[in-house]
Amino acid sequence: MGKSWALISHLHTIAGPSITLLYPLYASVCAMESPSKVDDEQWLSYWIIYSFITLLEMLAEPVLYWIPVWYPVKVLFVAWLVLPQFKGASFIYEKLVRDQLRRYRARYPAKGGAGMTAVDDHKVHIAKAS
Repeated sequence: MGKSWALISHLHTIAGPSITLLYPLYASVCAMESPSKVDDEQWLSYWIIYSFITLLEMLAEPVLYWIPVWYPVKVLFVAWLVLPQFKGASFIYEKLVRDQLRRYRARYPAKGGAGMTAVDDHKVHIAKAS
């Protein structure tokens, strides 16, 4: 019982990286090789949301340290994002991220006229930052 309990109690050390990194990495490569663009959107959405979660986690680390259920909740949330039955990453992107981008673009339209390409727009933003 002791060895099996130790294995069960440390299962999150295997499940976390497997759910958050290994499976999404494999599925992203498969999506890139498939002719469909639907799965590309799912996995690109996942990586955007996962990057945002990781950034927030780095910033809030002192607070999250005191919340003992943070890691299991995070693993469950990421499982919802990843699992193809739920397509949570696409859902979050459609409902939150895309709406925010549309509001931002409506509020701050690109300057420089209709003939400006995305590369030109990027150069303008870099020039303004300098």
